[in-house]
Amino acid sequence: MNWGVFEGLLSGVNKYSTAFGRIWLSLVFIFRLLVYLVAAERVWSDDHKDFDCNTRQPGCTNVCFDHFFPVSHIRLWALQLILVTCPSLLVLMHVAYREAKEQRLREASGDNYRCIYPNPGKKRGGLWWTYLFSLIFKAGVDVVFLYIFYRLYRNYTLPRLVKCELLPCPNVVDCFISRPTEKNIFTLFMVVTACVCIVLSLIEAAYLIGK
Repeated sequence: MNWGVFEGLLSGVNKYSTAFGRIWLSLVFIFRLLVYLVAAERVWSDDHKDFDCNTRQPGCTNVCFDHFFPVSHIRLWALQLILVTCPSLLVLMHVAYREAKEQRLREASGDNYRCIYPNPGKKRGGLWWTYLFSLIFKAGVDVVFLYIFYRLYRNYTLPRLVKCELLPCPNVVDCFISRPTEKNIFTLFMVVTACVCIVLSLIEAAYLIGK
């Protein structure tokens, strides 16, 4: 990853955000993205390898693992982080569009140039709607993914033991999940931070409308 480019994007998003938006960005970067990159990936790196069932029937372990883990936590979180940060880049693109349009008009009009956007980053007109849409979209993405996690993993927790009776398993077999306590802690942490981000996005949307 080119951290110089990433830092430039973060500074651009931070520049055109409100105070609530800056808090949201810090929360996503520190408590979601860094935790995901530094710790969460390692916690789930052995989820399939150390998923043990008390049978040697070929294919039984794979079928049971696919049943209880239809989609990996890590891949869902990665998709969630991508979708939840994209709207902020949309705001940057809108500001860049305004600046480019201003530059084209300045070059075309010459001495007769009249400034359209004295402050391209000011949330007025179309940019106001873009920013408001980005807030609603970010909150919506987090709500949808929280629902998906709840449907796939009831109460956002993993049991220590699961019983599987799917073919080709010969009978009801016991399967044991690797490090369920550690995984539950990280899952609940990510759920709580997502809830805080939803609240911040809604507060910022209310502040933007009220202002």
